[in-house]
Amino acid sequence: MYATAVALIASVVSVGYESPIEQKVVAQSSGSTAMQLANPSVDQLQAAELAAGAAQISNLSVATNVTNLSISLGAKSELAQTSDTILSKPQIVQSGTDRRGISEYTTVTGDSVQTIAEKYGVSVQTIKWVNRLTSDALTPGTKLSIPGVDGIIHTVAAGDTVDTIASKYSADKSRILTYNDLELAAVQPGQKVVVPAGILPVNDRPEAIQRAQTAYAGIATTRASSAPQQTYTNATIAGNRYDYGYCTWYAYNRRAELGRPVGSFWGNAATWASFARGSGYVVNNSPAVGAVMQDSYSAGGYGHVAVVESIGTDGSVTISEMNYAGWNRYSTRTLDPGQAARYNFIH
Repeated sequence: MYATAVALIASVVSVGYESPIEQKVVAQSSGSTAMQLANPSVDQLQAAELAAGAAQISNLSVATNVTNLSISLGAKSELAQTSDTILSKPQIVQSGTDRRGISEYTTVTGDSVQTIAEKYGVSVQTIKWVNRLTSDALTPGTKLSIPGVDGIIHTVAAGDTVDTIASKYSADKSRILTYNDLELAAVQPGQKVVVPAGILPVNDRPEAIQRAQTAYAGIATTRASSAPQQTYTNATIAGNRYDYGYCTWYAYNRRAELGRPVGSFWGNAATWASFARGSGYVVNNSPAVGAVMQDSYSAGGYGHVAVVESIGTDGSVTISEMNYAGWNRYSTRTLDPGQAARYNFIH
């Protein structure tokens, strides 16, 4: 037994020993030492551990030397960045940004929050929370930040720590550390940190901020509690031949902002569906983000048009419009599926 242990230890010790902090030496021959390996294999680690154990049990004079060799090989394995046999922490591919795990995207015509969410594999809520969006409809040329996982992107302020960030967004501290490679470094002011599975506080959500801004401006709710008046100060877009302050003027402007223009001479809202069909637009009763919602019977027969901003998971439809809450007043409403089914939608 003693002879066997000696033979086993000799096979390991014979490769030599060096300090675990020596610089890497590229082996030029089959006589390379074990410590010259940049990344020891599993077999080499096991052999070293077995030899160290046998040497200690047998109380051999080389026991300390063999034990140190085993420890050093283990350290090299842990410090290795890549390995075919040992799992290492994955590195996130950086796309269009120098911030880890965050992509930058510029919207094009036809984009909506839903299509971009599907493209990047994150939720609609994540994109809206991160970019402070109140609508699912997107204007071409809008720059969006998109995290690699569902959650929040937090800009570090003075005094922030990983603990305070995790607490603010009800998130797991360890996931923040791992995802952002913060195990060995503290967060710095101005740094962008991804908070996986983070939940945006209610008062920080885009809808709440918009409501607060509206209230601060002193704009009161009119006509219906579901239609709070808000501000819309955009100038008339070139080609808009409709009367300022009316629903048709707003719908033309909003569609142009979304990169999906409509005709300039479709008359009153009551005739928009007919003119749209004649111009090759799809007109049906299926709401979609960015579509024009139209009816021919309201406002004493003049009809009404609005623009679909978002569609809820329950089928509810949120629209933006002008002249519903009063002439030249911009407002938003949310219709339940039954109410929305009564309207035409111009795509």
